[in-house]
Amino acid sequence: MIKRILTEMLRDKRTLALMFIAPLFILSLLYFLFQSNTDQTASLGVRNVNTTLVSAVKNKHVKIHEVTSNQSAEKVIHDHDYAGVLSQSGDHLALTLQNSDQSKTAILKQSLQKGQIQLKSQAAVTVIKTQAKALKKMQAALAAVTRQMGQAGRNGQVGRPSMDKSVKNAPNYQVTTHYLYGSSKSTYFNTLLPILIGFVVFFFVFLISGIALLRERTTGTLNRLLATPIKRGEVIMGYLSGYGIFALIQTLLVVLFTIYVFNIQILGSIWNIFLINILLAIVALTLGLLISTFASSEFQMVQFIPIVVIPQIFFSGIIPVNQMADWLQPVAKIMPLYYGAQSMSDVIQKGASIVAIAPSLGILLIFIVVFLALNMLSMRHYRQV
Repeated sequence: MIKRILTEMLRDKRTLALMFIAPLFILSLLYFLFQSNTDQTASLGVRNVNTTLVSAVKNKHVKIHEVTSNQSAEKVIHDHDYAGVLSQSGDHLALTLQNSDQSKTAILKQSLQKGQIQLKSQAAVTVIKTQAKALKKMQAALAAVTRQMGQAGRNGQVGRPSMDKSVKNAPNYQVTTHYLYGSSKSTYFNTLLPILIGFVVFFFVFLISGIALLRERTTGTLNRLLATPIKRGEVIMGYLSGYGIFALIQTLLVVLFTIYVFNIQILGSIWNIFLINILLAIVALTLGLLISTFASSEFQMVQFIPIVVIPQIFFSGIIPVNQMADWLQPVAKIMPLYYGAQSMSDVIQKGASIVAIAPSLGILLIFIVVFLALNMLSMRHYRQV
């Protein structure tokens, strides 16, 4: 039994290659991904804010942008993609947060809190120094009073040194925080959820379509179809239409489940969400059909997942692409899930319109056309028809 298994495995060079190379590929990819730049920065728009407070808030993780317009904070954030906007009216501060990225929200809130503490600390130090000078003056005055006691007693008057009361305390700011997406109870899961929706749709459509077509080929059904006068394009479109119906049902189920069970907040149009996921499902469908042409068994089809699917999730935005190494960032641009997940996040968390996400949708359409063309070529190259 052992000898038979070893013989079969050694004969299957493709399975051996996938089995031994795929884990090394994933580990190497993870190594480079986690060598990325960890200096996360958040953009903060400030309007009518005391310059001393702005200086205290500013640090290497916060980029300050002066806002001079009278537009609402929501409009400023939407137009400039700021992580937040800080406005001041007297001792009242209004902090409006985009909250689409929990790490940026945390940076702004912590920076504002540290800035207030810093101002209070500086005021306390100033008071201490001023009072120390006043004490020295008092000591000198007491010495002078002692010498003048006799004369002061005869005149019935004694001088009393006074403390300097001109020192101002730091303003006690009252901060009101408003969230455009989510709330103060939002977690990192809320940030990842739009990305995860796209990944779940992409992964399962890819896997099911690839294995289904592989079974059609291994059972001889595909060869019998190709032996008929039916054109290759008609065969591919037939498979796409048949599997596409189930992919569409699965997509609708995943999106509706996420919206109503997880009670996710959607700032944009739900129809844009459906459109993005349908395009992602079609991309996964065409890619799954293409990859299945290179697999000789369902076992091999599953082994393609670490090579084809897992890198998609790494470059989809779970790890911020702008924090990756410079040479890794262009890799994300060849991943279909990158454009789908980015569009999902923009619609759900930022309220992006169809016009704003149109470039990403166009790129997904290009992926569909390319994979369809490759399917045509692979069917002609790998099958005797």
